[in-house]
Amino acid sequence: MKAPTQLLKMLKLHRTPFEILLRNIFDVLEPLDASFAFPTVAAVAQMRPSLVKKIVQEGHEVASHGYNHVRYPHLSLEERECDLARSLEIFHKIGIDIRGFRAPYDNYTDDMPQLLEKYNIVWDGGFGYRPEHREKNRFFRVALNERDSNVTYIPLSIWSDDRMIDTLGMQPTQVTEQLKREVQEVEKTGGVLMFDLHPIRIGQPEYVQCLRETAEFARGRGAWIPTPYEAVTYWNKHKKWKGDAKFCLLLTGDIDNWVFSDYLRRQIWRWIG
Repeated sequence: MKAPTQLLKMLKLHRTPFEILLRNIFDVLEPLDASFAFPTVAAVAQMRPSLVKKIVQEGHEVASHGYNHVRYPHLSLEERECDLARSLEIFHKIGIDIRGFRAPYDNYTDDMPQLLEKYNIVWDGGFGYRPEHREKNRFFRVALNERDSNVTYIPLSIWSDDRMIDTLGMQPTQVTEQLKREVQEVEKTGGVLMFDLHPIRIGQPEYVQCLRETAEFARGRGAWIPTPYEAVTYWNKHKKWKGDAKFCLLLTGDIDNWVFSDYLRRQIWRWIG
């Protein structure tokens, strides 16, 4: 009964129009001079290009989340490259320069770094979810043919919205407490912390305050909260955080679909595939 239960949860979440979800996020972050990055499925982006453009106009970042929301390890190398290349082409047609990438489901093959390198991706925010990278608190590069990658990889926290809300059943106050605990830990190291907080949940009225309170808490403790592209380019050049910030907090959240019918269609393909 897991699938029907999750479907009902997603149906309820999608009752809030995505424009409202995004506006809620924009409104709580603007007074804090904090940014957000939205890895977005390109096939979804092309359905509503004006909404994707609005993200950039508001000072936030759009990254590639592939063309289709598929598990890359289930694809051949040629299919993976086609999916990535097609996503970049779609965003280019929309008028958005893509610098970042996160694979759907945070699922990567060992050869994905070569592919990201080929397409001049600047930062990746999903490869760092692998168990061997999760505990890192610094940007890192991977070895490619006896040299370091040009792509900068960012460790990704295991404390995502879907884990906290859907899997663990946390209430808003509990979500805020957990996010704050992670902020306190990275503050001790002076490093970087990236969250994946899907707008479909964190943009809801009952959860967007978790985002606000976490960002306020981090700012109060000396955090810089830029887009990943800003953070990576500044760190790689200066080897410190902008404004001599104590640490860096990166707020991100994947856009997998705009409406419930998109989500349902994807689930049906998964079930019959």
